[in-house]
Amino acid sequence: MIKISIIEDDKDIRESLAILLNGTLDFECLSTYVTCESAIDKIEDDKPDVILMDINLPGISGIEGTKIIKKKLPAIEIIMLTISDNENDIFNSLCAGACGYLKKNTPPHKLIEAIKEAVNGGAPMSMDVARLVVNSFKKETRKNDLTARETEILRNLCDGSSYKKIAGELFIDLNTVKFHIRNIYRKLEVNSKGEAIAKAMKENLT
Repeated sequence: MIKISIIEDDKDIRESLAILLNGTLDFECLSTYVTCESAIDKIEDDKPDVILMDINLPGISGIEGTKIIKKKLPAIEIIMLTISDNENDIFNSLCAGACGYLKKNTPPHKLIEAIKEAVNGGAPMSMDVARLVVNSFKKETRKNDLTARETEILRNLCDGSSYKKIAGELFIDLNTVKFHIRNIYRKLEVNSKGEAIAKAMKENLT
């Protein structure tokens, strides 16, 4: 059972998401919140696997809320679910600790797939958001310490691929992927896939 909490100030969207999740096999919507402040107070009791987080919220923004929640409960996967495709919002969300970034017009079945992907170690993103991330690699090239294989794996992460999917596509063992991921984190001085993608965006790693 995948347990989810929702932080969204729009009542219709919040209720629609809860109905979708509770009507999906092996999914449960544990709680819904209008603000980050109310969620931060209670999220430790909820213990969700995944949080669907809006960015533009009354009071603390979704990006700031993500930072606070990830600091308290680093194991929770947070997917931003927003109308914004602003590159700064994407970058700041990933830096804050979000594992994925989806637009609110994401079809229901794609949202369910994205949540499963996040739980399995992926970094789900809407198609246009993924395109922005990938295009950021092409703005300029710079030298970095990543090997060709590590760069290839980082690009796959930016495409939203899970570790298992990367292993299958590159015909390597899952443990080998994890070994390369650890090296990528060490070389980029980051601690999560979201931070790695954000740094790749910022520094145009190729």
